[in-house]
Amino acid sequence: MSTVPMPQPRAPVRVRAKYVAFAVVGLMIAYVLQHNEAFLLDPDDPAWSHYATIKWWLLPHGLAGALAIFLGITQFSTRLRARHLAVHRWVGRTYVALVLVAAPLGAYIQYVEEAMGMQRSFTLAAIVDACLWLLATGVAFWAIRGKRIDLHRQWMTRSFVMATVFLQVRVIAGVSGWEALGPMAIETIVWICVASAYPIADLALMMEDRLSRRELRRPPGAAERDAVRLPAG
Repeated sequence: MSTVPMPQPRAPVRVRAKYVAFAVVGLMIAYVLQHNEAFLLDPDDPAWSHYATIKWWLLPHGLAGALAIFLGITQFSTRLRARHLAVHRWVGRTYVALVLVAAPLGAYIQYVEEAMGMQRSFTLAAIVDACLWLLATGVAFWAIRGKRIDLHRQWMTRSFVMATVFLQVRVIAGVSGWEALGPMAIETIVWICVASAYPIADLALMMEDRLSRRELRRPPGAAERDAVRLPAG
């Protein structure tokens, strides 16, 4: 009798919740660029006249917000954090700086647009949005400075979801058709997205943690089983 190891089956590929979330964010970015921001490629688009009075505030706000979303995604990369910790920290500090630019400017731009006919309630929504984004980012930065890794992860997730409120509002308004119903419909969407940002982040964290615990409880695979004794040929 000889010991012949059985063929080892491949371990099933586990799709992590964060990868699904980032795929959704990518789809939202693609939709907004095509549906809402296509005017950026057309200098004759009528939208430019609307933004003429705020363009020098809108430019740094838009660039900082867009970079914050892209850099925020990298902060959740365990591979980057494990292999290039210095880069991870530099990107994190850059993300904090971008939020400090994008959040206040977003609220200020909304205030300036009151002179263009926008309602004060939009300004209040933008202020709440900015404050919640700054709060989440500030707590995440404070937590990592104190090496509170789990707390940092929680608040960084909330900060990233707040960063995507801009995308959420435009996707919901466009896909649902509410963008054609006027300012009140848009305002309703804004408040829904702002109010649900933290709960959405917490739900994503719960799903990720549950999947991780399930993976740890998975029984040993075939590679760890005892070899099966088969008769020699």
